[in-house]
Amino acid sequence: MENASFKTQIGDPLSRVDGRVKVTGGARYAAENNLPGVTFGVLVTSAIAKGRIKSLDTKAAEKVPGVLAVISHKNSPKVAGYEAGTDNSGSRVYGQEFRVFFDDKIYFNNQPVALVIADTFERANEAASLVVVQYNEDKHQTDIKANTDKGYKPERPEDYSRGEPDAYKRAPVHIEYEYHTPIHVHNPMEPHAAVAVWEGDDKLTVYNKSQGVSLAKKDLIKAFDLKEENIQIHSPFVGGAFGSSSRIWPQEMAAILGAKVVKKPVKVVLKREQQFNMVGYRPRSVQKVGLGATPDGKLVGTTHEAFGLTSIYEQFTERTLHPTKSMYSCPNLNAVYRLVPLDLSTHCWTRGPGETSGSFALESAMDELAYALNMDPMALRLKNYADVDPENNKPWSSKHLNECYKLGAEQFGWSKRNPKPRSMQANGMLVGMGMSSGIYKSDRAKAAAKAKLMADGTLVIQTAAADVGPGTYTIMTQIAADVMGMDVRKVRFELGNSSFPEAPPQYGSHTTASVGSAVYDVCTAVKERLKELAINKEGSAFYNAKPDDLVFDDGTLKLKGRSAGVSYANILRQNKLPELEIMKESKGGPEQEQFSHKSFCANFIEVHVHPTTGMVRVTKVVSAIDAGKIMNQKTARSQVLGSAVWGIGMALMEEGVIDHRYGRFMNKDLAEYHVPVFADMPQINAIFIDKRDPIVDPMGAKGLGEINMVGFAAAIANAVYHATGKRIRELPITPDKLI
Repeated sequence: MENASFKTQIGDPLSRVDGRVKVTGGARYAAENNLPGVTFGVLVTSAIAKGRIKSLDTKAAEKVPGVLAVISHKNSPKVAGYEAGTDNSGSRVYGQEFRVFFDDKIYFNNQPVALVIADTFERANEAASLVVVQYNEDKHQTDIKANTDKGYKPERPEDYSRGEPDAYKRAPVHIEYEYHTPIHVHNPMEPHAAVAVWEGDDKLTVYNKSQGVSLAKKDLIKAFDLKEENIQIHSPFVGGAFGSSSRIWPQEMAAILGAKVVKKPVKVVLKREQQFNMVGYRPRSVQKVGLGATPDGKLVGTTHEAFGLTSIYEQFTERTLHPTKSMYSCPNLNAVYRLVPLDLSTHCWTRGPGETSGSFALESAMDELAYALNMDPMALRLKNYADVDPENNKPWSSKHLNECYKLGAEQFGWSKRNPKPRSMQANGMLVGMGMSSGIYKSDRAKAAAKAKLMADGTLVIQTAAADVGPGTYTIMTQIAADVMGMDVRKVRFELGNSSFPEAPPQYGSHTTASVGSAVYDVCTAVKERLKELAINKEGSAFYNAKPDDLVFDDGTLKLKGRSAGVSYANILRQNKLPELEIMKESKGGPEQEQFSHKSFCANFIEVHVHPTTGMVRVTKVVSAIDAGKIMNQKTARSQVLGSAVWGIGMALMEEGVIDHRYGRFMNKDLAEYHVPVFADMPQINAIFIDKRDPIVDPMGAKGLGEINMVGFAAAIANAVYHATGKRIRELPITPDKLI
């Protein structure tokens, strides 16, 4: 941190405080926890999508030198949480509707059916290949397109209506189209892994890849009926997740069960192909959108019908309809969400879960309506600008989307766009310009943090948060240093340990608002305590001073108007305190319920399309974002870059392809599952409105990690239509669909 400013404040582009330890190999990820006596587990997975295990022969595997055990439904230890019923209440573990090694049922292809444990990975891998499984196979269904008639209303309904249903049909100008988004697989760089070790029968430690160690701890307490003090979860570093490490998955359960059997630490690391269906994914969606408007562009009615897939054994819903509920002012809206049960594993939260898929349909439809009206796409959005949240009529905690439109359009050069499709060319390429809006929730959850001011003047902050890449270590360090008025180099932030004060998982773009508030509040409490100590200590320079006359600056306490101060360390020494420790729980007050909290964005995209081959290249991106006060300009820009990369992948290349004859992923590696690379990246310009939100949290921040991806793929699709005159309503936009 040699480049850290002495007075780093909230908003400064501070380089990552954990950067050095990561690039020098000092950061320890889940699979790198090589405990004394560690053994290695390799999962054996099913070759069918539905049915039962007829026989499971492990004799050959057990004869391989070094093999310690082969665990399956035949001999697995009992799990209390597995026996607790099939609902999500009481002692049952949410997310464990699929129960590892519980019975002989097969629910999806590549499902874990056995775990081979050996003294080396190579021996475990060889032995796993020798396990012979025979099945009684049943007919399966894995195609959502062919099964929308089986869609049902989930237990947690997402349906919504206001005004008259299907009012768009009676509008002077209306459109109605169907849109499709594919399966997206998280594919983080770090593979999913877990190392588990038991001390006796009732004390468990797990080193895993987790976006929420507090939640993981609660789930495992319920699963194994443990006392809270007898379980520890460690996940200080996560090499990318995007939602895929948001719950307990088979590799963790397998490692825990294996460690119970062999009475040694067991490490289980998923192979890349196993990450395609064992740790969640973005589900495929089928959506129908109808929009109707007056000739001047005022929306009359909106209808949005969405189908999302889920597993046979679990209901997992997404927020697909949420952009439609709140994005535009429209008096009549009916939105319906249905789940289609298929013989696939359960999906999970994936960057911008629901909103990302739903916004592709909504923002594509808005573009189609603009052309039907012969109206500029941005003018149509401004015409239907929502000054309050249409879903609940609550005022926004803050909203600066109009500035996003204005500044984004100016920097992009939107005014240079010829509105006629296929009218612009450059160097033999068709040129297209498209845009979209984005909206995403900006919530705040309860969180706690502990602060320790040490005798040497350093400050340690601890909370059971996670950092999957957005820069949590850095941002929290900045918040603490800013509030305390001290050198950022004297602040150390610690996370990823379930023994630390409880924090919510890192998803839903609420870590800064939630954990950041806890850090802010606990540091404020430390300052108040320092004032008390200074004012009440006889002989102190501040004895009997008024609290409002004291200021914190450069790691010292000063009287207003005085240049000299007393260091925090000296205040502790004067009071004979080796350290000052305070824990604080933070949550929003009743005023939170009076407002609607959202982040907003406007994306502007330019594409070049080869007129003969149909190859599409994104050549320019301008994203303007209203995410409240920006905590760190550098890490915030990185979040926008990451969203843009995935947005390009979503629009042009990413698709989990299933061979429905077998219910199995065909492209289950990074050679065939195409993701953007550096050569695919254009110039990406991020504009931050950077105005604090007065309601969500004391720092003025709103959610940032996911907002820029909402609507992004639609902006590319809209640009492709403008370039070619051909509308693609099913992602990804591959050359075969344009030729």
